Amino acid sequence: MSDALRARLVDGIRAAGGVTSARVEAALRRVPRHLFLPGAALPDAYADEPFVTRRDAAGRALSSASQPTIVAMMLEQLAVEPGDRVLEIGAGTGYNAALLRELTGPAGTVTTIDIDPDVTAEARSHLAASGHRARIVTGDGGAGVPSGAPYDRIIVTAGAWDLPPAWWDQLAPHGRLVVPFRWRGMTRSLALDRAAPDVLAARSARVCGFIPMRGADGEVVREPAPGVRVVHDADQPAGDLAGVLDAPADETWTGLRVPDWDAVLTGGWLRLCASRPDACRITADATATKASPAIPPMTPALADAAGLAYVVARRTGDGTAELGVRGHRAPHLVAALTETLRDPRPAPSLTILRNAEGATPPAGAGHIVKHHTILRLAG
Repeated sequence: MSDALRARLVDGIRAAGGVTSARVEAALRRVPRHLFLPGAALPDAYADEPFVTRRDAAGRALSSASQPTIVAMMLEQLAVEPGDRVLEIGAGTGYNAALLRELTGPAGTVTTIDIDPDVTAEARSHLAASGHRARIVTGDGGAGVPSGAPYDRIIVTAGAWDLPPAWWDQLAPHGRLVVPFRWRGMTRSLALDRAAPDVLAARSARVCGFIPMRGADGEVVREPAPGVRVVHDADQPAGDLAGVLDAPADETWTGLRVPDWDAVLTGGWLRLCASRPDACRITADATATKASPAIPPMTPALADAAGLAYVVARRTGDGTAELGVRGHRAPHLVAALTETLRDPRPAPSLTILRNAEGATPPAGAGHIVKHHTILRLAG
């Protein structure tokens, strides 16, 4: 039964365009995912859904098996070659390490690290059960594993707000880093090629969502109303936003129609980050009554000390969705967000620069400065 379920899962991912290379498809067909999710029923193990494997006392997810479509997407981005040395940040269940081992072949190596000893113990057990060999290290993923460096490929399976110096140091000169990178409230899976010792150029940026890496970062979460959160970076001008959603709403409809609301998550959001220092994200859960963003888990927004504006959408008769903007105490933000949505230019290019200690970071639109890196959006 597991073989049939696995075949059906991979067939679905391939039909939807989630896997495009024969090598990644073959790895997905060979590795039995259910061995890495012993607590899951077989249909759940082979559903194209994430599976939470560990929660904290409050019920928040600490560790999970990623959605298979996202796993496939990131492996395609990583483009592992036989014989590669691969470092995985975030061991999870060990499933991804098994797939990586299939892709590296016997001449390659896979090292996976996780800060939680229970996670690494379970990953070790699962890998043994599946017959895959990988080096498993318990430690801070931000420090990497220097004893195995340099790595041809590094893949991060948790949301990273910054790129620690160790990842720069341990990536080979010709290497590629795939990381769910977080900025201005958004997360993109970036495939970053080393263009120079202190420069990583993004070859692709794909929409994704991941549990954030543990530890402090520069992200701030505001809750202007029950069930509603605004996520931005600490360097941004957003105020506390208390009561902002109680103010009368201004609403503008753009006339722009997209085949799916998810289209708003692509180029428009990147352009917003490139041009606006107040770009952020709004989310609303099922209990929210005072906000209805276009895509409840992650919708682009603008927020400053005065107010808030965010993208909304409504279905049309032809099967598309029309995009609009709703604002509270913020006609200036409504106008700016509307203009960005109507901008026909393609998404800007994305480059990450190493932010050396003591260096003077560039100022102006298009540069987002973090502790160890500078994100540059151009075009």
